[in-house]
Amino acid sequence: MQIALGQINPVVGDLDANVALMVRFARCAAERGAGLVVFSELSVTGYPPRDLVEKPGFLDRSEAAVERLALETADLGLAVIAGYVGRSHEATGKRATNSAAVIHRGEVVMRQTKILLPTYDVFDEARNFVAADSQKVWDGPLGRIALTICEDAWNDRKFWRHQLYRRDPVDELMQQGADLIVSINASPFELGKREFRHEMFRAMVRRHQVPAIVVNQIGGDDQIVFDGSSFAMDAAGDVIASARSFSEDLVLVDTCSLTGDCHANLPDECDAVYEALVTGTRDYIRKCGFARVLIGLSGGIDSSLTAAVAVDAVGRENVRGVAMPGPFSSDHSIADARALAERLGIAFDIIPITPAYEEMLRTLGPAFEGRAADVAEENIQSRLRGLTLMALSNKFGALVLTTGNKSELAVGYCTLYGDMCGGLAVISDVPKTMVYALSRVANARHEGAIPDSVFEKPPSAELRPDQKDSDSLPPYDVLDGILRLYIEEFLGVRQIASELGLAVELVEDVVRKVDRNEYKRQQAAPGLKVTSKAFGMGRRFPIAQRYFEGL
Repeated sequence: MQIALGQINPVVGDLDANVALMVRFARCAAERGAGLVVFSELSVTGYPPRDLVEKPGFLDRSEAAVERLALETADLGLAVIAGYVGRSHEATGKRATNSAAVIHRGEVVMRQTKILLPTYDVFDEARNFVAADSQKVWDGPLGRIALTICEDAWNDRKFWRHQLYRRDPVDELMQQGADLIVSINASPFELGKREFRHEMFRAMVRRHQVPAIVVNQIGGDDQIVFDGSSFAMDAAGDVIASARSFSEDLVLVDTCSLTGDCHANLPDECDAVYEALVTGTRDYIRKCGFARVLIGLSGGIDSSLTAAVAVDAVGRENVRGVAMPGPFSSDHSIADARALAERLGIAFDIIPITPAYEEMLRTLGPAFEGRAADVAEENIQSRLRGLTLMALSNKFGALVLTTGNKSELAVGYCTLYGDMCGGLAVISDVPKTMVYALSRVANARHEGAIPDSVFEKPPSAELRPDQKDSDSLPPYDVLDGILRLYIEEFLGVRQIASELGLAVELVEDVVRKVDRNEYKRQQAAPGLKVTSKAFGMGRRFPIAQRYFEGL
């Protein structure tokens, strides 16, 4: 039997377009001889719908969309599995369910509802859905299929050292005599996640001695990026079919011969992270109804990378770079920004902020009298740049992309209402050391668009004479090591100092900066998640609190 893996990029809430997309993929699968086409978790509604499921009308339209999908695929001679938001008929609990419909010959022949509702990292499904009490195998013309919805397949007791749930839905289904696992997913991308999925499902199929079909969503939805990377495995855990990462794709696998399409992927994780940023940026802009973007070009590595990603996301004709030199800007910064814009082929403007800065100093002079110049004067420059970009955004209807990286955002090396102004923080989950690696990827794609001098010069905000980031921060390779262990691994100060061989006082200073700047991060533009723990919806710390992981 030929099974098609329908890897699509649905838009949250655009049910008509999502159904039309699935019908098109189903027709193509039928033409290629498939007896079943499988789509991802909540493919009808898009994932995650979040509190849209609180709207009764949304539930009605989701159910109606499933019926329309059945009607429009009735003549294709193949079955369809699609995820949708269902309506709970229980007397208590939430009104919505995270469900899957099995459609055959124009009818919904089975409905399966998710049992395990994740409430960690970016997930908050228990807030929105009611869980199923039980599941059943689909015993149909295509065999006995164990149909699972994402998290239901992510609790294998033989794979996880610490299980989050007491139940293992796959185990329960396999006890009913299934001979194939079909798992529909909305599994977000992060570094190493694609190989991790393989390892997890490999352990599962080997334990149960059955093949598996794993279909994952692609595309960006707010801060989350889905990589797709759908695949099929035989019972030995060997990948026999695979879909592209970060691209809609249709892959066929023959469950008798255990052979299938194997489409080219991105084996290098740095390439994958870059593509995740491109995908997340493109979809955020497109799905929010924008077409053009603005970027403040400082001549530094962060804004250079952001500009390259933007060009790949929306095309050079839709990207505008703006250099905003101030009183302490160096000539090489403007030259590097101009060279980058010319090589990328984007529009470029120079709008000096020095006259406005000097006028602000005169205006604030009486109020500042008797006080030495400090960070207040520095931040005026940053905020004038933010004001300039937002004025251009309003005038031309373009979305401002912020350029701050994870290292800076972690320790508060950024200015509220200044360089933090914008609609999307493209690289806010990218540590500074990774920024350089991704910029090499960008240069490989854009024939060296980022000048060598941008890689070579010491990072600087250029808000005072001869300023360097190292004046306020440890070297970025040291800083990023501390941040990874504190933010992603939740280690304490002494543990980090011991593991990295650093002075306790240095680690404590960095950790205090991270904790102290939570108020800034929660006012930041949404950022794209590419690591295991990103700032934003997946990291929910209180602002007004006094707990410190100190000595």
